[in-house]
Amino acid sequence: MNMWNDRYAQPGFLFGTDPARFLSDQKAYLKRGQKALAIADGEGRNSVYMAEKGMIVTAQDGSEVAIDKARGLAAGRGAKVDYQLADLKDWNWQPGEYDLAVAIFIQFAGPDFRDQIFTGLKKTLKKGGILLLHGYQPKQIAYGTGGPSVAENLYTTDQLAEAFGDMEILRLEAYDREVQEGRGHSGMSALIDLVARKI
Repeated sequence: MNMWNDRYAQPGFLFGTDPARFLSDQKAYLKRGQKALAIADGEGRNSVYMAEKGMIVTAQDGSEVAIDKARGLAAGRGAKVDYQLADLKDWNWQPGEYDLAVAIFIQFAGPDFRDQIFTGLKKTLKKGGILLLHGYQPKQIAYGTGGPSVAENLYTTDQLAEAFGDMEILRLEAYDREVQEGRGHSGMSALIDLVARKI
């Protein structure tokens, strides 16, 4: 995790302090009093936003620098979040624990690890729970405005439809859009969204 510590140690917030636009677009699913999990949450922009909506939020990240920044952001905005410093490879996916699971730009994971994460996300949702997954399509590499340079880490609609075929898919869309989310994600981007309900 030294690479992420180094990236997050730079002044300011790498991806800004506002939530990902995808998450704010899905705010109807952020219900007060429900339990939410945000994995690879980084500096806290998404977990803090969910807490501000009245959710009971647990957020995981593997970078202690990011977690420290996230705690500071939460404190400054009066948001309560349970931050957990942990390697996602060792994360204990509690079965049927959460009403909402959020995985935004987690594309550091290659195919095998990604399959483990997807299985864990489904496991940890309650029946009727909602998954919000957001990331990049393969053509993002040509844009070069954020994300990994490894094509196999990126998502296609066919791939996500297959991976989450045992859920009720409420939204699955690939599209291009200008993104301004800190210096880490800046410019025209090839994005993909999945919203799915556990059945």
